[in-house]
Amino acid sequence: MKITVLGAGVVGTAAAYYLAADGHEVTVIERHPAPARGTSQSNAGLVSPGDATAWASPAALRTFLRGLYNHDLGIKVRLRFDPYFLAWSLRFLRQCTVARLRANSQVKLRLALYSRDCINAISADTGIHYDERKKGILYFFRSQHSLDTGTDNYRYLAEHGLPIEIVGRDRLVELEPGLAGVKEKIAGGVYSPIDQTGDSRQFVEKLAAHAAENLGVKFLYGTTVQGLDIEGDTVRAVMTSAGPVAGDAVVISMGPESGLLGRRYGIDLPVYPVKGYTATIPLEDESKGPTMGGADEDQLMAYSRLGNRLRLASTAEFTGFDRTHKPGDFATMFRTARDLFPGAFDEKKAELWAGLRPMMPGSVPVIGQARYKNLYLDTGHGHVGWTMACGSGKFLADLVAGRKPEIDPQGLVYGG
Repeated sequence: MKITVLGAGVVGTAAAYYLAADGHEVTVIERHPAPARGTSQSNAGLVSPGDATAWASPAALRTFLRGLYNHDLGIKVRLRFDPYFLAWSLRFLRQCTVARLRANSQVKLRLALYSRDCINAISADTGIHYDERKKGILYFFRSQHSLDTGTDNYRYLAEHGLPIEIVGRDRLVELEPGLAGVKEKIAGGVYSPIDQTGDSRQFVEKLAAHAAENLGVKFLYGTTVQGLDIEGDTVRAVMTSAGPVAGDAVVISMGPESGLLGRRYGIDLPVYPVKGYTATIPLEDESKGPTMGGADEDQLMAYSRLGNRLRLASTAEFTGFDRTHKPGDFATMFRTARDLFPGAFDEKKAELWAGLRPMMPGSVPVIGQARYKNLYLDTGHGHVGWTMACGSGKFLADLVAGRKPEIDPQGLVYGG
């Protein structure tokens, strides 16, 4: 078939790769001048099945409500008149039960574990490297109380297939010598040995180049999607700033903009943008930086080691489609990083960035056919899009081909 994929982030590019590998003629439409210039440009760098716990939970509900008035938290909610946000919030609140937390986390973990294997298979098959490190990820806690309560979700993931090790501070520093200087400030944590890190932008750029050169994928950069030409139950073409692009099927992988396009055509797609901030800093003294990825669970900051660079990521801000940032937005992030890795970097050399995560209320992406017989979705991956993108792309290719997916499809296939 001739298949048009909307979006050249990590999700859309991975989908295009797998669809083209199946023999389809694939065209990717991207409004930016190159791949991975939106959400995929500068995430935390973590490929993290260990972070498969859904956001919506009883604890998240309390934090969400506190974020309405306390903007020093990792979660910030800017109240504004936005009917779409209000509708999304109500659906999010309905997911904040223990039962939904467990169900959503199981689905995320299943896809995340599969996707990690897909990323590594692509790397092996294509020779793509992306400053990857396969040393695991540490999720650590500052107090005994937060350690005791915070490990519950990880233990649940362990019951469903995630290898973990609960570690005290001595074992933690043995695994990550970069944290030796703050050993006494950390109570302990969780080590997920199969987690890994890497630069998603590098991965997407190289995968797009490989798909174009070896699989014939056509990328239309600098091209804006304006709408869909629909007749009856069929999408005839994608209307773009460069004219119509006709084909046999269309895949929506537009990140946070997916919901905007979908609801114009009656598709129930509650994807809402959640803003995150990252800083990428060259290491002045590599011996003082981390050797693997990690997350300070009390300060709500994640980090990864990308070659000789340190990537910091923090904050979940509900502020619509605003992508702007100012130096003050990174103050807490830098303070935490200086505490963890003193002398490792000069924050004045940081490359600052803010982007939007495409969040579904239950943190589970949507994949599969939607309303029209030749329209597919592969979107809504939230804060672990880098982790789940390749798995969802392969899963989607199986659905398009009519093959039985390699993982259990329950909870993944779109049902809106």
